[in-house]
Amino acid sequence: MVLGVGSFAQSIAGVLKDNGAEVSTYLTRNYGHYPPSLVGSTFSRENYPSPCPLLREKKVKLVMPMSIDWAQSPWSQDLINSGVPIFCPTGDAMKIERERDFARVLCERFHVPFPKAYVAPNRLEAEKILHSNPCPYVLKNPLCSPTSPVHTILCETVEDTRSWLRHIDYAEGVFLQEYLGRREAGHIALISGGEIYSVVTNQEYKRAFTGDMGIVAGAPLGGLIEKDPGDKYGLARKLIHPLLPWFREVNYHGPIQVTAVLRDNTWNVIEYNVRIGVTSGPMILRMLENPVEVLLRTARNEPLDLQFKPDLCYGCSLTLAGYGYPFVQVRGPQLPVDVKGSFDCDVWWNEVTRESERGLLTTGPRIADVIALAGSLDEAIKKAYSNIRRIRVLGSYFRPDVGMSLWPPGKL
Repeated sequence: MVLGVGSFAQSIAGVLKDNGAEVSTYLTRNYGHYPPSLVGSTFSRENYPSPCPLLREKKVKLVMPMSIDWAQSPWSQDLINSGVPIFCPTGDAMKIERERDFARVLCERFHVPFPKAYVAPNRLEAEKILHSNPCPYVLKNPLCSPTSPVHTILCETVEDTRSWLRHIDYAEGVFLQEYLGRREAGHIALISGGEIYSVVTNQEYKRAFTGDMGIVAGAPLGGLIEKDPGDKYGLARKLIHPLLPWFREVNYHGPIQVTAVLRDNTWNVIEYNVRIGVTSGPMILRMLENPVEVLLRTARNEPLDLQFKPDLCYGCSLTLAGYGYPFVQVRGPQLPVDVKGSFDCDVWWNEVTRESERGLLTTGPRIADVIALAGSLDEAIKKAYSNIRRIRVLGSYFRPDVGMSLWPPGKL
């Protein structure tokens, strides 16, 4: 059972269904309900305040959360106590993503490079920090959540930072992390049985517009992955493996994604995530010969045997964004979605629905994710763009430059 909505839930459930699993989705938000229904049964929060009775009724063997928010739900402990394996770390292990400053302290403990960072409870204290330590900062909420009062703001100068400190919501305070530039990349691994298994090196295109311009969007506008069980770029070796004693200490088992920035030839952690990524997840599962087995064994904390399809080495993900995105307060009408021809790669719908007379219609600003895999990066990118251009929605757009910057890791 997947916990989520939209293309993120549809894609994971769809790949697992293609590999022989019986899938369903517990809908955790009030939008994006139609796409998961295309691949399996869906259950709403209104009809089922907790997914736990469904686990017993449907004899669910694996739970796949798409967000860490499940751990804040009133039924989270019941889910853990149910004994159903969860593809996500639990308890103290979740702090590595949930609590921004915990990751900093953890990196300091194990001598992993991390930007200087501070937590301020209010504007006055934040401005004192900026005065004492003048540099540009990335502003984040101290607690990570899709509903956080502060969403990531990249400030590239001291004055940028000062201006934003006057504007943000301090309901939960603010986490100030030194801005290290744009040479960003990531690596995703699985931790199971007390061991680390590298999977892919990845790149997320987080800014809204071509040329890596605009604000950081709520979810990436594109992504790349490279099959990397050997840790070709050394990101896992430098930023994940040093934490192995802690992973074992908290019985961590599940995915781990590190995102880092290269400055002065040193990779610095900017955050860890306990998920396989909204853009990378379905691509990773498509690359694996045995995705269902890998997820089950990881959730059960058992040794892994990662088997990759030899002809799939790279993946490219593109998002078709709708009217007003990423400024989601700008809303348009439900618009028709026109598709010309057939797709020859994965297309996962997001905020869309279907009406019998009008066909497919948009219901929000993120319309679809188009995902292609191939033996070469150029081929994967070419296929993804060929397919996304077959979808037309008034006022929609996609980034036409994925792969032209930020790749290979460390490149601007």
